[in-house]
Amino acid sequence: METPGLVVHGEAVPFSTALRSLINNPRYSDVCFVVGQERQEIFAHRCLLACRCNFFQRLLGVDSGPGVSNPVLLSTVPAAAFLAVLEFLYTNSVELHRHSVLEVLTAAVEYGLDELREVAVTFGLGPLQECCMAFIEAHSQETLRTRSFLELSAAALLPLLRSDKLCVDEAELIRAARSWARVGAAVLERSVAEVAAPVVRELRLALLAPAELSALEEQNRREPLIPVEQIVEAWKCHALRRGDAARGALCRRRKGTLPREHHRFLDPPLQ
Repeated sequence: METPGLVVHGEAVPFSTALRSLINNPRYSDVCFVVGQERQEIFAHRCLLACRCNFFQRLLGVDSGPGVSNPVLLSTVPAAAFLAVLEFLYTNSVELHRHSVLEVLTAAVEYGLDELREVAVTFGLGPLQECCMAFIEAHSQETLRTRSFLELSAAALLPLLRSDKLCVDEAELIRAARSWARVGAAVLERSVAEVAAPVVRELRLALLAPAELSALEEQNRREPLIPVEQIVEAWKCHALRRGDAARGALCRRRKGTLPREHHRFLDPPLQ
């Protein structure tokens, strides 16, 4: 049996530094990309990109057929994000920045770089959540009708239900929450009420008109979703004709709340 040979490892830092010096270096490069709206030229090396990333292998390799244009136009990715992708491909590391991490994340998803995508998601979680929240607040009705909404976790749904900026009426939001809970109940093999418990208290029942609240109460008897005491609090708000019984935020109108006659009683008195 042949004795294994000696494996010699060189120093990682000089190797990484040498490869980093090739990023966007016209010398020895054999492909030029024109990226972003600013149409910036960025130089790279086909063999390195192709062996590191299937996307570039298809784009630049012989399997894609002859006639691959040079320069290659990639207008949807900003130059800074594309350079970050190259840095990761060349050196297997990259320095991410808050102001560009979402663009790097988008590029990592497009190019199938799972390792970079996971890091970018973790690093950019705050900005990512803010962007997602702003999008959902601006497109609330469309979002509630998507399958992705039904697949949200309770932890992800909570900040949405606490938002005053949702462009949707409370009645529609309650229907969406019931649909979400039904899907979760089927997947988790639990009751609708049990699945809904972590989030349902954020629904603002006091915004509903008395007829709507009665219909909700009847539906709740057939398919429990909302704790009875929460419905009682909403009725108390109607009876007392003031919003303080509904405890602050739970009687505050959202951006998309449709007007109802009793809403004038929900506004807190001027100090």
